[in-house]
Formats: sequence, C-alpha cells, structure tokens
Amino acid sequence: MTDTVLVELLTEELPPKSLERLASTFAHNVKERLFEATLRAAEGGVTAFATPRRLAVLIPGVRAMQPERTIERKGPAVASGLDKEGRPTQALLGFARSCGTVPEALERQSDGKAEYFVFRSRKAGESLDQHLERIVRESVKALPIPKLMRWGESDVEFARPVHGLVMLHGSRVVPGRVLGRDSGNRTQGHRFMSRGELEVHHASEYEATLEREGKVVANFGKRRETIVRRLVEAASTLGASLHLEEREALLDEVTALVEWPAVYVGEFERAFLAVPQECLILTMQQNQKYFPLFDARGKLLPKFLIVSNLEVADPSAIIDGNQRVVRPRLADARFFFDQDRKQKLEARVPQLGTVVFHNQLGTQRDRVQRITKTATVIAERLGANAGHAERAAHLCKADLLTGMVGEFPELQGIMGAYYARHDGEPEPVARAIEAHYQPRFANDTLPSDSVAASVALADKLDTLVGIFGIGLAPSGDKDPFALRRHGLGVLRILFERALPLDLMDLLLLAKSQFPAEVLADSVAVDVHQFMLERLRNYLRERGFEVSEIDAVASQRPTRIDLVQPRLEAVRSFRRLPESESLAVANKRIGNILKKTTAPDGPAELALLAEPAEKALFEALTRLEPEVASLIANEDYDAALRLLATAREPVDRFFDEVLVMCDEPLLRANRLALLKQLGDLMNQVADISKLAA
Repeated sequence: MTDTVLVELLTEELPPKSLERLASTFAHNVKERLFEATLRAAEGGVTAFATPRRLAVLIPGVRAMQPERTIERKGPAVASGLDKEGRPTQALLGFARSCGTVPEALERQSDGKAEYFVFRSRKAGESLDQHLERIVRESVKALPIPKLMRWGESDVEFARPVHGLVMLHGSRVVPGRVLGRDSGNRTQGHRFMSRGELEVHHASEYEATLEREGKVVANFGKRRETIVRRLVEAASTLGASLHLEEREALLDEVTALVEWPAVYVGEFERAFLAVPQECLILTMQQNQKYFPLFDARGKLLPKFLIVSNLEVADPSAIIDGNQRVVRPRLADARFFFDQDRKQKLEARVPQLGTVVFHNQLGTQRDRVQRITKTATVIAERLGANAGHAERAAHLCKADLLTGMVGEFPELQGIMGAYYARHDGEPEPVARAIEAHYQPRFANDTLPSDSVAASVALADKLDTLVGIFGIGLAPSGDKDPFALRRHGLGVLRILFERALPLDLMDLLLLAKSQFPAEVLADSVAVDVHQFMLERLRNYLRERGFEVSEIDAVASQRPTRIDLVQPRLEAVRSFRRLPESESLAVANKRIGNILKKTTAPDGPAELALLAEPAEKALFEALTRLEPEVASLIANEDYDAALRLLATAREPVDRFFDEVLVMCDEPLLRANRLALLKQLGDLMNQVADISKLAA
C-alpha cells in the first residue's frame, strides 16, 4: 500500500534569510533517503513547506512496506578462491562464513574480465515505521545550519528550540522520536489568529488544514506570491511604483517572517525627503523591512508599505506603531547627512592613512595614491579629462570615513557623490566617485563615461593585482576580497564599453604602482589567466558557443574590446562550407607541429618539389598581406572569409604531399610551410577549435 508521507518540525522562529534553503534541503534529504530505503514508489510530487515556525515536507507515493528484494554480495575471484586442487582457500571460506553459508552454496558470475563468487539471498521488506525516524534524524543532521542551539536541560541541538513533530503516512501516525519530540498528528497554527491546536487527519490535508483553521500559508512560494500581489495592489491604489525587481532579497526575507501576510500603508514626514533617498530606502528596508514607494519619475514618496503578520479589520494601531518606529531611524539618517557635510571630502583624505587596507599592501591612503596614478594614465589613453579622473580617484574613498557610510556601507560611493556635489566638485568628478564601484553585482550598470570608467578600472585593477600579488588568489568557493567580482567588472567595462585598452598593459600599469618587492613577479600573467577563465563564463552567459569561445580565448587575448568582433567573425566563418575542412586541416597542422619542430622563417620556393605545395605557397604569398591589412583594420569577418578561399590548395596539399618525407631538407621546408599556414589561419582565432 502506498500513501502520502508528511513530516513537520514545529519550532521557534527560524533564521529568515536561510529559511527557504533549509526547507528545500530538508525535503530533498527526506525524499532521497526514502528512495535509498526503497520506500518511495515514484519520482516527483514532493512539496516543501516553510514558515517562520516550521519546516515540513509532503511526499506522495510512499510504501508502507519495502518490497522483498535480492541481496547480492560479491566475493573473491574464482582464481583466488580455489587452490590448484580446486579446494576453497581461506579467502573463500572467510567470505562464506561472513555470509552465513558454505562455499558450495555460493554462485559464480562473470563481469567480462574475471569470474568471481557471489552470494545471493532474499530479504523480506521492512516497514516504513522501522525507517522513518532514522530518515528524519539523518535529514535533520544534514541541514546546512552554521550554529546549533541547546534548550532546557537536554543535549538536543537544532537551529531553534523544537516544540512538535508530525510524522504521518496517510492518516496513520508513524511512531518515532526526533529532536526530543515524539511524533503525532497535531500542530500549531498562527500565534494569534489560529483556532488553537490543529489536528491533521490525513497527510494530504496538511496545507489546507493550516490555511483554513490555522491562518497559516505554509507554502513559501504561495505566500511570496500573495505578498507580491497585495503589495502591487496597494501601490496601484496609491498611484505609486514599487520597483520590486530591485527588492527580491527583501521579498524573500519578509516572506520568511510572516505566516498570514497583510499589507498596510505607512507614512513619514515629507521633510525627511531632503535626505538622499538612497539613505531613506536603506533605512526602511534594512531596519524595518518596509517597501518604499516611488512616483512616476522614480522619486521616493513619503509613504511605504508594511507587510504584517496580522490581518485585522482596523490596522490603525499597527500602522501607528510602525510609523513611530521608523521616524527615529529616518532622523538618524538626517543627522548623519547633516553632520557629514560639515567636513569636506578633501579634508578626510589624509585620515585614510589610519585605515588599513591590508597589512602587506598598506592603508587606504596608500591605495588611493596608487589608484590616482593608474586612473590618470587610463584617462589619458582614453582621451578623457585626466584632471577630472585624477581628482575623482583622489576623493573616491573619502566617504568611507563618513557617518552615513559607517552606518550603511552599501552607500559607499553614492554618498561620496552627494558630498562631492555639496563641496562644489565638478559633476564628472562626483559622477565618477559614485560609479567607480560599478558594476557592484551581476547585471549592474556600468560607468557611463570615460572618466568614471578610468577610476573604476583603476580601483578594481589595484585590488586584483595587489591581492593576487601577495598570494591570496580565490580558492574553491572562498573569495573574501571579491576578486571574481572585480575581475568580471573589469572585463564587462572593457567588453561592453568597447574601450581600446590592452588588459596586460593595464595589469602591468597597476603592478608598477606597488613597491617592486611586495608583489610576485608573475602577478600580471596570473591575473590575466584568472580573468580569461571569468571571460569564458561571461561569454557563455551571453550566448556564444563553447567552441567559438575556445577559438578566441585560447589565443589569450589582451584586447577585450576586440573579443566580440572576433567571436562574431568566427560564428560567421563556421557557417561557410569551407570552414569544417579548414578547421580539420588546422587541427592536423597543430598535431604535426606538436610532434616535431618546424624551422624558423617561411618556406623556400627553391625547395618546393610537388605542384600541390607550390600551389599552397602561392596562395599563402597572395593571402598574407591582404589578411594582415584586414586584421590591422579590425575587419575580422572579411579576414576569415578571405582565408576560406584557401580551402582548395590546403585540401590538395594534404591529399598529395607527404610532409614527413625521408629527405631532410624537403621535410623541413614542408614543416615551415605548414607553420606559415597555421600562423596565417590563426590570427583571428584558433579555428582548429571548431573541428568536430
């Protein structure tokens, strides 16, 4: 008989930021262990539930009893299990004893390589009741909980104190004890809105029972959808916007904090809008979990939405309480803003000398000096205003010492721009101070102009080269200095803004700002390799195929702005009928040259003996200057199309000419011709990577 299994742990309030992960992991763990125990009859249909005070999983198609099954144990090989006279060896006798039988009862089986002894027996199935307690215990133990708690006088440990355990198979309670609680069929609903203790009559009725009688939306996803719908409805009624796409993390956190969501509108004094809206937004979101509202121009309104865990006919007390709580928070933000503006950013720069960036790399003041020099050179290379870049780099870290950034580190750069404008700095300088942290995350906007891009590149390059240079490259999932994010940021700026800068030159420029003895000599090469790995992932996300990416990335490009035109040229080339043949020929050239060394310099006309090699030589002589001209003009598509015309002499050469002939001079000349051909074909990309 199969039926639905329900397991629920009723707890104190669980950590909201990890709630959804805990629930999905718990459900996965229980499901997998049921399969391992051959108690689950079918895949699919597993539902995880998560509320602030419970983790639960609903799994249909679970057997009450395991099917009878064959137990098979592999023993020693026949060759080692029997001696020359065919008598059992000690190895075979020991194996038979461990199986509770005699050697004569063992079967023989071949795996295609050798024949070995095998013991088979039939084992009666065990009941779900014999396994479910163990399965739940193991599933709980495997949860990703960084810190465990103990409560009362017991030695039981979990993320939060546990108050109840439900284990049902259909309508039957499966006996067991987990985390100090005996299983049953009773649970709790909403702390204040439930009818009281709830009895779950059948596992399949769990969700409906909680919602109908307990005022709990147990499904995390459904609860989140309800919150989104009610937020949108409330904002629409007010004629306001929510920008929910920017508040996914807040939505998840609020969903993990409520069981029966209700949305109410709160207000604050319009005078607070004199404070930069980023400060007010962070205050409301981080401290109070409110959703800010915006007008049609994206300006903050003096209203916000509250997601409450209580649905009441008259919410005035809830609204008044939240408005009273948020007011001093906003007043703190206004205080920081007013106090910070009493001291100019310029006056804060010397104080950066007291802030250590890294004990091997100096202070933030040292770092600012390096960034300033690097940004100035980059701006000059881009033809941007070097003076503005120098000034922005000089001031870019000064806001780290302000009260507002001390309270909200997420505002670094943003507050620097506000304070720079207040100090009378030029607008490009203020804009660059804000933008030099961009991109802060995946799909974030990029610096909008060359001055800002110069400072942003200088900042990221300094971190990459400095941290790599002292041997702290990322390893596994550990990346405490966010070097992967910095590397991707540099790549995105160079790639998407098509800046004509050489990445290796930039790395060497950043390296030159450090004392020679501080960094490893190979740091520029090491960081370049690290960034090429990031580049491959980035290009895959942009829709390029792996073979196309390999063809370009294997050339170890340093002009990242030219990577996209090279990729597009490769994509266009592979559509040509000649591409496959030339890719295979290029791969063949590579294989030949790996096994032997070609002489330096081009092939000699006087040593060409066969008509096919003469034809190839003539084709190369004609194509080389034309291809070089096209590549110099960055017309990679035309260059590859021109190379495609070499298919006939290339195919003929490989059909008619023996490269590794016995005559040393002819062999060396043919190897030189092949090397010349390979060098010509691979100037845009390594087209051998396109070969199937």
